Amino acid sequence: MASLTSLLRKTFVELALPVVLLVLLYVLSASSTNFYFPPFAAVLDKFQSLWLGPRFAADVVPSFERLMAGYLLACVLGVALGVPIGIHRGVRRAVEPVLEFFRAVPPVAMIPLLIVSMGFGNSMKITIIVAGAIWPILLNTVEGVKAVDPVLDETCRTYQIKGFARLRHFIIPSAMPQIVVGMRLGLSIGIVLMVISEMFAAMDGLGSAIIYFQRSYEIPQMWSGVLMLGLFGFALSMVFRFFERWALAWYHGLRDLERRH
Repeated sequence: MASLTSLLRKTFVELALPVVLLVLLYVLSASSTNFYFPPFAAVLDKFQSLWLGPRFAADVVPSFERLMAGYLLACVLGVALGVPIGIHRGVRRAVEPVLEFFRAVPPVAMIPLLIVSMGFGNSMKITIIVAGAIWPILLNTVEGVKAVDPVLDETCRTYQIKGFARLRHFIIPSAMPQIVVGMRLGLSIGIVLMVISEMFAAMDGLGSAIIYFQRSYEIPQMWSGVLMLGLFGFALSMVFRFFERWALAWYHGLRDLERRH
């Protein structure tokens, strides 16, 4: 109960500033006559009619499905590849140049090639999300596995804890804080690439809707799409925070214990 109260208090503190800024924007933009920066009241009106109506299912849901497919695949691949690379120094040395090369290639630059080879379907958009989101997850997994406590590592060897048991009970938990950091970064990158891929080639999705309104000079509708995208990212961030608290409950418990002492 105390932890829930603490979490609600933190959420209230974090929401206070955005709410104040939105109120200020509403008041200060009320008399705006600029075509490209309409009153925030007009944006909210379009937001209610568009995004709380049929466009939620038509655009937000497809975007969410693509993002989750690409992001979850990036998480699985990033951890599955990062663990053996982090464990084996020889493997790490062999693949490091290749990883550095592909990491340096912006995923956005691959969109024209993927459109030619894969078409305009969901597979192209999911591939772009995977291509960008996998790197922070993979690299943080490698670093987390490399940084395991050598004393605990030697203890596992002494007690003949090896194979899957060593991986499950020692390596993954030890590297988990850094893996979760990579997952958080990967989620942010995935959202950006989701929008960009939809702006390039899509008939639905948040990115497609925003670029359609911009090209049609429907500016309040465009800003309402931007607002929806911000709320979309914020909601995913809050969900990820709950996941982080669950996945790292033991870690946060140790930190709280250290603070008390």
